[in-house]
Amino acid sequence: MIKVVEVKQREEGKATHYTTGGIKLVAGDFVIIESDRGLDYGEVLSAEEILLDNKMLESPPRKIIRIANKYDVDKIERNRQKAKEAIKTCNKKIADHKLNMKLIDAELSFDCSKILFYFTAEERIDFRELVKDLAKIFKARIELKQVGVRDEAKMFGGLGPCGRELCCTRFLKDFEPVTIKMAKDQTLSLNPTKISGVCGRLMCCLSYEHKCYKESAKGLPRISQRIKTKEGPGKVVDVNYLKRTATVELEDGRQVKLDYSKKK
Repeated sequence: MIKVVEVKQREEGKATHYTTGGIKLVAGDFVIIESDRGLDYGEVLSAEEILLDNKMLESPPRKIIRIANKYDVDKIERNRQKAKEAIKTCNKKIADHKLNMKLIDAELSFDCSKILFYFTAEERIDFRELVKDLAKIFKARIELKQVGVRDEAKMFGGLGPCGRELCCTRFLKDFEPVTIKMAKDQTLSLNPTKISGVCGRLMCCLSYEHKCYKESAKGLPRISQRIKTKEGPGKVVDVNYLKRTATVELEDGRQVKLDYSKKK
């Protein structure tokens, strides 16, 4: 067994487990970490150490070298400014090569030995010549990564239809599959504008709220189901899973509301 904490590499990197080496951490700390090519930086997502079985890991977890000091933080900020300049240069080269791609963001590794460019495209892009040009200009290893519209929304951030910060930007670590069936199970309007996020895809909250709705639906009738009431037989026209009520339209056109909140 080995003790690890969860760290997100750079701004858009994937959350990964790292060993602390006894360093005391708190969530939000910037740390210098081991990476494939030397040193890099990351942000501690959770400082609570968890135990992992070594046999279940594909490779030994990397180490946290130290908490970022003032020099490190200044260097990270300078790298962010360099990344902004790199975006301008890369956009110019994309135009020169007439590539049908949209540059989203760029990141520099801590030691500036690698620059990672994120982009979106509707088709496969041959960017080999672009990479060669960028490598000559920046004298660094260049990597281009194609991302989807959900990743793009996560990088840019913003407010969702609920008026709060986007879940993908604020706390979601990975994107879970979202299906139209989840919206149906939650009796939501299937109007795309009402169940889609700013990325144009189905809202992520449909996925992680789905389990709660499925649990709340136990013991409740389904919409369009014919049931018997004290007022007579009728058809279920609406179900409120959270309040555990059902609205039934009787054969004479009247509607009655049934309360299932106290029923087991």
